[in-house]
Amino acid sequence: MMPINTTRWRHAPPWLLLVAVGAAAAWLRYDLIEPSDIGELCGASHSPTWCEWRLWLVLGFQHHAYGISLYGVAALAAAALALLWKRPSAAWLAAALGAFALQLYCFEPGALALLIGCLSLLRIQAQVLPRTTPAE
Repeated sequence: MMPINTTRWRHAPPWLLLVAVGAAAAWLRYDLIEPSDIGELCGASHSPTWCEWRLWLVLGFQHHAYGISLYGVAALAAAALALLWKRPSAAWLAAALGAFALQLYCFEPGALALLIGCLSLLRIQAQVLPRTTPAE
C-alpha cells in the first residue's frame, strides 16, 4: 500500500473554505431570495419576522443598492491586496469575496476578483510545493 502524500493535502483548506463561501452565497440567492413560494409566504398578512429582512435584501437588489458599491468594491480591493501582498489569506479573501459577489448579482467585479484570487492562490501554492521531476 502506498503512503498518502500529505504535503499536497495541506493546501486544501483554503479551497474547501472557498467552496463553503460559494455554497453559502448560493443558498442565500437560490433558497432565500429567488423562490416564489418564499415570496408568497412573505407577502401574506401573517408572515414570519425574518421576511422584513428578506424584503429589504430583495429591494436592495432590485434597485442596485449593493451592486458595485458594496460587494464589487470589497472584492476588487481584496484582489488588489492579493496582488500586492502575495499572502495566501489575501488571495483567499479575494477569491471568496469574488465568489460571493458573483452569486449576489455583481458579475464583472466578482469575476475579476475571483480570477485574481484563484490565480494568486495557485501561484503561492506552486511556489511552496516541492519541485518534482517527471517520470521517465
